[in-house]
Amino acid sequence: MSQDKDEIGSVNPYDDAMDALSSLITKRSRADKSNNGDRFDILFDYIKMLELEGPIKQMKVIHVAGTKGKGSTCTFTESILRICGFHTGLFTSPHLIDVRERFRLDGFYVAITSLPDIRSSGYLALLLGVVLYVLLDDFAIDEILMSTIYTLQMEVLLAERTSEEVPMPTYFRFLALLAFKIFAAEQVDVVILEVGLGGKFDATNVVESPVVCGIASLGYDHMEILGNTLGQIAVEKAGIFKSGVPAFTVPQPEEAMAVLVQKASELGVNLQEADPLHPSDLHLGLEGEHQYINAGLAVALCSTWLQRTGHVGMNNLNQNTPLPEKFIRGLATASLQGRAQIVPDHLIESESPGDLVFYLDGAHSPESMDACAKWFCLATKEDRSPSYNQSYNDAKGSHKSGKNPIQILLFNCMAVRDPQLLLPRLTNACAIHGVHFKKALFVPNTSVYYKVGTALPTDDAQVDVSWQMTLQKVWESLIVRGKGRDPENAELACNDDTAISENSTVFTSLPLAINWLRDSIRKNQSVRFQVLVTGSLHLVGDSLRLIK
Repeated sequence: MSQDKDEIGSVNPYDDAMDALSSLITKRSRADKSNNGDRFDILFDYIKMLELEGPIKQMKVIHVAGTKGKGSTCTFTESILRICGFHTGLFTSPHLIDVRERFRLDGFYVAITSLPDIRSSGYLALLLGVVLYVLLDDFAIDEILMSTIYTLQMEVLLAERTSEEVPMPTYFRFLALLAFKIFAAEQVDVVILEVGLGGKFDATNVVESPVVCGIASLGYDHMEILGNTLGQIAVEKAGIFKSGVPAFTVPQPEEAMAVLVQKASELGVNLQEADPLHPSDLHLGLEGEHQYINAGLAVALCSTWLQRTGHVGMNNLNQNTPLPEKFIRGLATASLQGRAQIVPDHLIESESPGDLVFYLDGAHSPESMDACAKWFCLATKEDRSPSYNQSYNDAKGSHKSGKNPIQILLFNCMAVRDPQLLLPRLTNACAIHGVHFKKALFVPNTSVYYKVGTALPTDDAQVDVSWQMTLQKVWESLIVRGKGRDPENAELACNDDTAISENSTVFTSLPLAINWLRDSIRKNQSVRFQVLVTGSLHLVGDSLRLIK
């Protein structure tokens, strides 16, 4: 949508809505120990305010938690059930580019805008008049929006009924409530919910009677909130288990599996381990060998959902049972941005096709770094073009014979994560496959955590890159130590925009880093860059905005 202001100085309605949503983002640190629980019961007050008690009870929900793979599992699950003919609602997080990505109806995301002019800001704007429209993006071949489905006035309802004792919900809780409101209004057949964080106190856990639950792979992430051991993390994830509701998990580390089994036993939950699918049997729409684990969990969830909702003719599926044709199609056509995604740079493509290609994966835990590295190494060695753009195949062959491929890392991670765990796992896993990065680029995220929207902010020369400097020092230590030298003697040359060494550079913005890559390709016609973008889904989303 246009970013122009109208004649009386107000920003456009879409920006008003995004500002209203932004006002709900808390400034408190995610590592604040007082976050634990965070008045979870207040969610049921919101549900009463929004008259969602009955609709949520009637929803036929598939609920999925996990450290890594839960978003992919939900995406596979939605795709399978949509191909089977059901009206699907999918809620996932985070979004990469646009907040509307979190809400999907039959595979399409919905659009949010607001009706009135907002002449104040923050909570006052929210309390005095923001109205959200929810539109189904129903596109014809010419990609023209065809119809408005319904008007949603959730924020007005909340504004009339909240108080000091029951304040406005925080950002993620608001989005989860909005998802329930959308799915109730649309009367979807099945709701697939991805847990945002943890499980026990997650906003999606207001669903008291899901049809089936799933636990994707568990590992070390969000330890500042969920706990320092796999056992503690598993306790939080198992919080989505409900008495008598069947649940599935994937192969887990022994400590985590023991906790899941114990919690399931306490609640009378029939917990089963879903069999991973075999790569030789079928093609998946999501790249990476680890996706066959997620796909196996999705198959188990779909099979159980079909049985428990009275759809006859579906037997339990296992390793010895052929997958139904619709399941195969659903798995093959599933798509999810920012996970093992290959995108050529849109500017360089017109000048030197295939010379600057980005390999994007939102890995941000030690275990997911292993999977990301393996996928990147296999993908770059095969040097395959993106599956959606086969027109580059002929050009690709000439690149193989005439230009030297160079692997570059574009990295950032949140400060609550430990780069001493992430970066060594990445470099070691790549080294096993014979891949070594020529250079690493460290950048701050372009998007900000207190602002919702789709527009990229302008470059800020005053941006704090102290965290990126820390990441660079970890990287330099890894590289120098790998070359048999003392990391204490590594020197970095600094100027106003960058901190530079032979092995790495810190940029004050992502656009500067992208421009450096483009300029380098233009100056050196004998090389082509294969750039791995990882460490943060926020970074992946920011990169997609710039390169697509």
